[in-house]
Amino acid sequence: MWDAIVVDPITNLLLLFYSLLNGQTLLAVALLTVLIRLAMIPLTIKQQKSMQQQRKLQPKLKIIQEKYKNDQERLGQEQMKLYREAGVNPASGCLPLLIQLPLMLGLYRAIIRALAATPLGLLELAPHIYRVDWLPNLSALLPLQSQFWWLDLALPDPYYILPVLVVITSWIQQKLISAMTPTTASSKDDQAQAMTQSMQVTMPLFMGFVSMSYASGLSVYLVISNLVGIFQYYLIGQSDDDDVAE
Repeated sequence: MWDAIVVDPITNLLLLFYSLLNGQTLLAVALLTVLIRLAMIPLTIKQQKSMQQQRKLQPKLKIIQEKYKNDQERLGQEQMKLYREAGVNPASGCLPLLIQLPLMLGLYRAIIRALAATPLGLLELAPHIYRVDWLPNLSALLPLQSQFWWLDLALPDPYYILPVLVVITSWIQQKLISAMTPTTASSKDDQAQAMTQSMQVTMPLFMGFVSMSYASGLSVYLVISNLVGIFQYYLIGQSDDDDVAE
């Protein structure tokens, strides 16, 4: 079910782009990554706008937390009342993330699958290729040309250039997201903020480790996806600053 709904369409779209771009695998991966990120812009904007709205409520939330710090039940009631009056749903930022995650995982699976070069990998890929009259014969494209400059997109980057770029772009994106994340003054929130700061370091390093271990085609996806995300979060942050200035 997962393959049929998410991975197979993305895999075939990647093969189609490969055909249209005259066998340029890296460009096909880049184009597919950008298109998927662009398609998710409305979800990203919704998620970030929700975070911005919650951040604007932080002064009032801090007052409520101080006033009812010894009455957790009343504290929760007053917080929800404030959210209702402001028209903010604190959980609304989670839904876009839940939708984005399967698409991102699907793209990762599609890249790894489409770059199959072994006989077994090609046999496993073949049943997932669409065969319709109005599409090129995508099966005839296999195996894909995976060589690009020093890279074999089906193998890890031997010079670790892409993993370094993954770490840098992931760190920048995490910093932008953290700058838009609401912060409060309670002890629990202090712990959450400490965890968030830790994630700013550990997540980029983890993604760099993944990039060192898997096909460099995945690293290309991660770098381009991060760059698009950085651009999106920067624009949203600028818009928020303009609203505050007004």
